[in-house]
Amino acid sequence: MTADSDIADAGEYMRRMQKLPANFYARDTVAVAEDLLGAWLVHRVDGLDRIGRIVEVEAYLGAHDLAAHSSKGITRRTRIMYGPPGHAYVYLIYGIHYCMNVVTEPEGHGSAVLVRALEPIRNLTANTRGPGLLCKAMGIDSRLNGKNLLSDDFYIAAPPPDRHIAIVRRPRIGVGYAGEWAAKPLRFYIEGNDFISKK
Repeated sequence: MTADSDIADAGEYMRRMQKLPANFYARDTVAVAEDLLGAWLVHRVDGLDRIGRIVEVEAYLGAHDLAAHSSKGITRRTRIMYGPPGHAYVYLIYGIHYCMNVVTEPEGHGSAVLVRALEPIRNLTANTRGPGLLCKAMGIDSRLNGKNLLSDDFYIAAPPPDRHIAIVRRPRIGVGYAGEWAAKPLRFYIEGNDFISKK
């Protein structure tokens, strides 16, 4: 079972969960970010589904957003961000931690949503409070960079019906270099959830 009461029967939901469709991602990045809260990230590793409920995200709005990698233009690293929506953008930071983003909006826009924290649902025992930690726990690394999120072994499932969450909006973390963009409230998390990375 999960920590929040809005998921009454996690086992029943697992039996009928549905992947988010491609057109879910081809929308305004902030709308996608907010709608990802409560959805379930699934990665099948060695025949077992590792599942975490998305409880915290950050939106990166495109080349004009000075906190986004895409603000540097199309490079070998950022080309996935400019690619079709609904794919994973996975990159390495500090030479040790992977971070997973979901590419959003039409192709060529350069926007994405960073998954910052997960609430463990199934086959997750390690810390998932932070983008690098959740990737380690989920088995997400550079091999999944560019992976279609409609794949059978790596996808995001729609949240259970009748979810009841309140969304908190705060500035993003670790983007002090981005000038006025550092203060914009583009970090979103589920109010009261025990698994967010930072209040």
